[in-house]
Amino acid sequence: MLIKEFIQVFRDPRMRAVIFVAPLIQLIIFGYAVTTDVRHVATAVYDRDNTVASRELVSRFVKSGYFDVAGYITSDDRARELLDRGKVRAVLRLNKGFEEDLRAGRTAQLQVIVDGTDSNTAGIVLAYSTRISGQFSQEMLNARLRREWGKMRQPGQVELQTRAWFNENLESRNFYVPGVIAMIVTLVTLLLTSMAVVREKEIGTMEQIMVSPITPAEFILGKTVPFALAAFADVVLITVVGVFWFEVPIRGSLALLFAATALYLMTTLGIGLFISTVSQTQQQAMMSTFFFFMPAVLLSGFMFPIANMPQVIQWLTYLNPFRYFLVIIRGIFLKGVGVTILWPQMVALAVIGLATLWLSSRRFRKTLV
Repeated sequence: MLIKEFIQVFRDPRMRAVIFVAPLIQLIIFGYAVTTDVRHVATAVYDRDNTVASRELVSRFVKSGYFDVAGYITSDDRARELLDRGKVRAVLRLNKGFEEDLRAGRTAQLQVIVDGTDSNTAGIVLAYSTRISGQFSQEMLNARLRREWGKMRQPGQVELQTRAWFNENLESRNFYVPGVIAMIVTLVTLLLTSMAVVREKEIGTMEQIMVSPITPAEFILGKTVPFALAAFADVVLITVVGVFWFEVPIRGSLALLFAATALYLMTTLGIGLFISTVSQTQQQAMMSTFFFFMPAVLLSGFMFPIANMPQVIQWLTYLNPFRYFLVIIRGIFLKGVGVTILWPQMVALAVIGLATLWLSSRRFRKTLV
């Protein structure tokens, strides 16, 4: 069975490309696409004051690297039109008397209008705007105090010093690329394994298996071992690309990564085989795979924090093996933690993996139905 599966999987050049080339292409594409960093926001400027102070503030927004001036406008209707058409994501609006209010010690008004259809991007843009305008306001206040107080002793200030552990530059790619690696391994193993048994039914070789002395456990091993080895090869390839191409740090043990991957593959291969045993056609197997895959990704914490989900959904995520593997792979890559920290996730993967493999072997019967 092992020899047959190896020959059947790797004799087709297109299948070899699907197993080894497609995951690399997906990682490169997803690695660049999956990011929450917001830069170069197309911005329209409505400067009704047009003074040195107003132009300086607009310059601060541009020099930050987060905002790109898409054009200067002269009316509120034009601002509304640009936002409606999606030409800009934000509008900076400064009223007349902006510089005069600053010189007089009054509060000068700056309005930032953002496109709120994407709430995450809008929130980040508003945070950037608050930080830039706050820094500009503080510098204006310090300049005024120096003019008025001269050499007199000025009041003290509080300086905030921040430090981020594990992802020092707060790059979202370092957070998402390990998750993309786990997602690709999950998809490849589920697709390959879910069609393993049902392919035998479609091509008419199930009768040969029925009359052979092979046991259900031997059949399951013969179907899973080739795909497990292919998955390990994928893990090595895409990990190399993630580390050397995207420069994602890997601070933990590679041996622990492979051990955790072995536990996780028990779950994906077991689920894929179970899908294959309950499906009658490869089309059914493929649709069932995606029926499991999409909820598994969404309920894993890959894109949305589990803590923000409703309590009932949080309980449901404990049945999701992707959740545990995501914690392990991010912990190994970014934190460099070991078994003493990750053992609960590894135990959960072992339990789910053994249960799914046992259920798949029980579900398989040496019959055509």
